[in-house]
Amino acid sequence: MKKVWVDRALLLIALIVVWEGVSRIAGTYWVSSPWLVTTKIWVLLGNGDLWFHARFTIAEAVSGFVLGAVPGCLVAMLLRTRPLLESAVEGIAAVGYAVPKTALVPLFILWFGVGPAAKVALVASAIFFIVFYSTLRGVKSIDPRLVQSTRVMGANEWQVLRRVVWPAVVPYVFGGLRVAVPYAIAGAIVGEIISSNRGLGYLAQYGAMDFDTTLVFASLLTVMVIVLSISGAVALVQRRLLRWQSVGRQSAISVVGA
Repeated sequence: MKKVWVDRALLLIALIVVWEGVSRIAGTYWVSSPWLVTTKIWVLLGNGDLWFHARFTIAEAVSGFVLGAVPGCLVAMLLRTRPLLESAVEGIAAVGYAVPKTALVPLFILWFGVGPAAKVALVASAIFFIVFYSTLRGVKSIDPRLVQSTRVMGANEWQVLRRVVWPAVVPYVFGGLRVAVPYAIAGAIVGEIISSNRGLGYLAQYGAMDFDTTLVFASLLTVMVIVLSISGAVALVQRRLLRWQSVGRQSAISVVGA
């Protein structure tokens, strides 16, 4: 574990060195330097502008994440015992997944206005399909014989879901959630760039219009920190909920070693 953190630190240092080198070669007008970006972030933190814009982006991303992930998971779980309906829903979902979500922005603006609701809808429309397909893959991976054996022992539908289906599906759900986190932030940013007067997307757009690459880089770096923080939180919850997997692997290793 320690070696992983050492490797990550070395990679981060290498990226900063490369960034500084590119900045010196191209000029800070085109590629702002790490020092200038750090100074800009410090100034934005001091005057409160960074938190003012970041909180809107986080709120839109988290709201859309929840509104997209929960239905996506529930729909996939409900289709487990309905194969005909599953085929129909998969066909419709394939069409919805293929549609570029940015193409829906004008429609969302027409329906919800230029406020946060349009960004939340954009994020939810992207997250739903990611979590839906990930959960559905987990549902399809369940051994039918295991479900049948549980029913033979007298388990009802709720007990089957709780004792068999959910433990098998949870790893797939969290796999989808971790993939969906960057998409949630990206959806909020895209929505803010297209139509907003607040948020990190707006801040980056404002910097680009003002030819202030330092502000653009500061906004993007803040977005990266937010993505890593939310991804870390999801990974922490996953480890806590799936501790039984680690125990199972350790037990298996002990048996093999014996």
